[in-house]
Amino acid sequence: MAQYLGLVSLVLRDYDEPIDCYVNRLGFCLVEDLLLPYHDKRWVVVAPAGTGPAKLLLARAEGPDQLTRVGNQTGGRVFLFLHTDDFERDYLRYKSAGVVFVREPVVAPYGTVAVFSDLYGILWGLIGPTAAAPDSA
Repeated sequence: MAQYLGLVSLVLRDYDEPIDCYVNRLGFCLVEDLLLPYHDKRWVVVAPAGTGPAKLLLARAEGPDQLTRVGNQTGGRVFLFLHTDDFERDYLRYKSAGVVFVREPVVAPYGTVAVFSDLYGILWGLIGPTAAAPDSA
């Protein structure tokens, strides 16, 4: 049996501002942006550059409960880990694009890691894995 993680939903306030952040600041690809008029929403999927199958569904919050989760989907913990084949390149590119790093780079047993916050405060780990590191940190 073959399985993989295809989509992870991010609950956000809107669509266009996050698209701009993920595509223009972080260099993700806009995979899909489809209007779903019968639901009064859009199906917006972005993915990091590269060959991995995982993608993000940018989901507009609906109602007060979901709005309270925007930016705090994991209670303040790092939510997503973005692996890169060139940590320094991406770290410097993100900093020059205005990405806010809340933890500067450190070397850990699994690789070099820094933590940044997206426009809604969702925490991401940018990881340059060591050659012997497992796929997850």
